[in-house]
Amino acid sequence: MSGRIRFGIGGWTFEPWRGAFYPEKLAQKRELEYAAGKLTSIEVNGTYYGSQKPESFAKWHDETPEDFVFSLKAPRFSTNRRVLAEAGESIERFFASGLLELKDKLGPINWQFMGTKKFDPEDFGAFLKLLPKSVEGRTIRHAVEVRHESFRSPDFIAMVREAGVAIVMAADSEYPQIADVTAPFVYARLMGTSEENEKGYSDKALDLWAARAKEWAAGGLPDGLETAVAGKPEKAPRDVYCYVISGHKVKNPAAAMALIERAG
Repeated sequence: MSGRIRFGIGGWTFEPWRGAFYPEKLAQKRELEYAAGKLTSIEVNGTYYGSQKPESFAKWHDETPEDFVFSLKAPRFSTNRRVLAEAGESIERFFASGLLELKDKLGPINWQFMGTKKFDPEDFGAFLKLLPKSVEGRTIRHAVEVRHESFRSPDFIAMVREAGVAIVMAADSEYPQIADVTAPFVYARLMGTSEENEKGYSDKALDLWAARAKEWAAGGLPDGLETAVAGKPEKAPRDVYCYVISGHKVKNPAAAMALIERAG
């Protein structure tokens, strides 16, 4: 048994993708429809910077295939603060903003923290308690993207594992890699595409990441990744959400499509 593997990119509006990913004469209003036909998920960055309208979430739902999924970046107002325990009102506003209009296409929420944010066990524990396990009967999956070395701690791993929250696995980047599996799903961001490779990554690298995704989905922990705690996770099927982000951005859709083909 294995979980579902999804590969995608960050957003769908990027002018250099026209001609490189999107057909030259494709109407801009059809870009999401086109991208969703080639990929299996998209991470939405716009929700990080400001609230979206319920009508926008409903439109995204209607323009994408039945089994497509959106991951949403949580608002920066919730995470970029000195005292995380005081984020409750911001978190409530976010979940009341209409995102449930995505229905079954609502994937994990990525709570991204700045690189200067250090691990404060008491405050971070209070923050995790503010994250709703369900909203209006719909289960919510949460992932935390921490970017300071202080989070490479057994106490942090135990805390998020108890909460059932995933750690965003940073790959091929300057950020700390914490690959410990702590939730019923895995959330990875691949940030190493380069201009010299036609598909953003070499064939060898694409084969490697596709194999790692399969290992995660089967409940394992791939070799060659950095963890904070030794040992393998409990063997159980896990859904995998893997986004090709940053790097040489124009090549990210090609990399994601190559990964979909390899993971089969």
